[in-house]
Amino acid sequence: MAVQALAGWNQSAAYGAALLDLLRKVTTVDGSILRPCYGEGEQRAHDLMAQAARELDLEVRVDGAGNLIMTLPGSDRQAPGWMTGSHLDAVPDGGNYDGAAGVVAGLAVVHAMRSAGVVPRADLAVVAFRAEEGSSWFSGPHKSHFGSRAMLGQLSQQELREARSLADGRVLYDILADAGFNPDQIALGRGLLDRARVSAFVELHIEQGPVLVERRLPVGIVSGIRGTLRARNARCEGTYAHSGAVPREYRHDALLAAAELAVALEAQWGDWLAGGRDVVCTLGRFMTDPARHSLTKVPGEVQFTIDVRSEDAALLSQARGFLEQTALAIGARRGVRFALGALDIGSPARMDAALQDDLRALAATQGIASMTLASGAGHDAANFALAGIPSAMIFVRNDHGSHNRDEAMDPADFASGARLLAAFLIKHA
Repeated sequence: MAVQALAGWNQSAAYGAALLDLLRKVTTVDGSILRPCYGEGEQRAHDLMAQAARELDLEVRVDGAGNLIMTLPGSDRQAPGWMTGSHLDAVPDGGNYDGAAGVVAGLAVVHAMRSAGVVPRADLAVVAFRAEEGSSWFSGPHKSHFGSRAMLGQLSQQELREARSLADGRVLYDILADAGFNPDQIALGRGLLDRARVSAFVELHIEQGPVLVERRLPVGIVSGIRGTLRARNARCEGTYAHSGAVPREYRHDALLAAAELAVALEAQWGDWLAGGRDVVCTLGRFMTDPARHSLTKVPGEVQFTIDVRSEDAALLSQARGFLEQTALAIGARRGVRFALGALDIGSPARMDAALQDDLRALAATQGIASMTLASGAGHDAANFALAGIPSAMIFVRNDHGSHNRDEAMDPADFASGARLLAAFLIKHA
């Protein structure tokens, strides 16, 4: 069946590339991709995919969170089905492929199956999730990924009531209600999906880092999605003093203390890597108070953030202890006080080992060069894995990173990644 369905794959890959080009055209405003969460551009993207799905004679529905589910019926409608897809929203001034490539790849797979007259054994659903990029468009206490987490019963009532649009200040609950979706159904916390009806979820996505580009490989198979340890509002408090009048031994310099913590974290990062551990560390914000700092002042306060990511949950716990202990030691030695705030840990999400093995074997069979790598960014697939649904991810090489208008996924690489997805789904679905 796989040979039959993939015989005309070049036409299906071209169909997908053309759909991505059309998506760019209908959601570009003043030269920038504009697809804000629950905004007009995201809705245009959903409308375009729904139209494409109907042209492929798929069953099309929208759930209570606005997620678009496009289903190719299987020969056994009672059997647990397979799901694939990603999101269609984009960060401000983002690129065309982040998220959308996964939705379009799913439709390209269906195009190949329809063209070859292949009927899956069980239902195959292509999903376009809403609002994966919620952190770019909403303030307040929330964990982003609104669409997939609502589908899985992971979106809390607090998030519904307190996540607030940066554009107009409305809360997520009201936005969903005004759009005609069903926030009350989400608020029950039972999810919008019967998990027993899903065999597995697989997501294709552009790689958001440079590994595949540097290794000159078109496709990656994701081992897991890193969890996070985050200090979102950390600071170091010392004493402001005159830069010329106060000798070193009498200073309580917040900036140098915070810098020492940063250097210590980098050194520990190197030790973890030398020990074969998976981890990346970032201080994304590091600043003195612009209303008080000056050329002639010893800094009395520094605000900063810490973002540690790893597939290893134990390492994240170790990192929390390391930061707390190191901050105490530096503070005592330098006469400053660190307030790291809540060091929140987000759990890593391991991709299913058997599905990874199958993807690697299929890539070899299809002649697609690949490697296994971790995902440092969050994805909808992580929520499925954490919900106990076997999950897998395929990365496609993409130059210039992501979350910018210069995303550069080569159509040939998209064709390779989507072909691997097709071989995988045709085998299993």
